[in-house]
Amino acid sequence: MYSGYFRKPHYYETDQMGIVHHSNYIRWFEEARVDLLEYLRLPYPDLEKAGIIVPVLEVNCQYKGMIHYGEQVRIDPTVTKYNGTRLDFSYEIINEKNQVVTSGSSKHCFLESHNNKFIRLKKVQPEFHQIFAAL
Repeated sequence: MYSGYFRKPHYYETDQMGIVHHSNYIRWFEEARVDLLEYLRLPYPDLEKAGIIVPVLEVNCQYKGMIHYGEQVRIDPTVTKYNGTRLDFSYEIINEKNQVVTSGSSKHCFLESHNNKFIRLKKVQPEFHQIFAAL
């Protein structure tokens, strides 16, 4: 079972008060999403080798608390929607006190890399489709 993506902020990701700058959270969502896909045995390089790209269509983030330099957080990415052409995630960033300090979501689609046309994963890569469908 996937146990989340653990991370400590780098010093350069903080402001003068030692608080993680808001611009970093979207990057952390991506790191957690990539980690989850690797756990599912669907790393981005395998998707790209198959001629598939997964662009971001939308992303949002709600800040509920602060994360300071030196604190370890767990980022829990979850697939919230999959229909063969779209893939949506939600994220929660949880601090050492087990409090949700940030939440967010991202929406993606599947495109053929050589022409940027939408694809149905079930038709183009049924093996990949089965992994997502099982979620």
